[in-house]
Amino acid sequence: MMHKKTISRLLLALFAVANISTACARTGEENQMIETTLAAGDSGKAVAKLEKSREEWKRLLTRQEYAVLFEEDTEYPRSSPLNHEKREGTFICAACYLPLFSSNAKYESGTGWPSFFQPLLKEHLGTDTDYKIGVARTEYHCARCGGHQGHVFDDGPKPTGLRYCNNGVALKFIPKGEPLPALRQ
Repeated sequence: MMHKKTISRLLLALFAVANISTACARTGEENQMIETTLAAGDSGKAVAKLEKSREEWKRLLTRQEYAVLFEEDTEYPRSSPLNHEKREGTFICAACYLPLFSSNAKYESGTGWPSFFQPLLKEHLGTDTDYKIGVARTEYHCARCGGHQGHVFDDGPKPTGLRYCNNGVALKFIPKGEPLPALRQ
């Protein structure tokens, strides 16, 4: 007989996958990736951490990707081709390939950086308080590899009122219908 805790975890994971499938019109391959990602965590929600040295990341990424993702640099506004990306699909972490945002949550914020009103799954992002410009801001990063993505603000559109202001170089776009790459090991 299953324990109540196990049943609860299973129901939470199934509910999350069902919501993602319905809300984002995912393909079977995308659902498989999301289910695999959910299963990687200890609680059915958390994401297993990917541990790599800075030297390993430097070998895998471009200089600009590394600077933004692991030195918390910021790309110039309006410099990312992802600002103009209008196709349906999934935005993944450029370092470890964890799915972070759906194109359904992308909108034009006028800031010069790709912006989203919600992540694909909350568990795919971690947050920290950042004081680098002298005021407190909420920095968010990939929960799997720790790569810096951007900052989240409370001036976004409904339904969340949030604006995830992302460095385009920290993301890769996978058009709907194309398979998501396997998570980087």
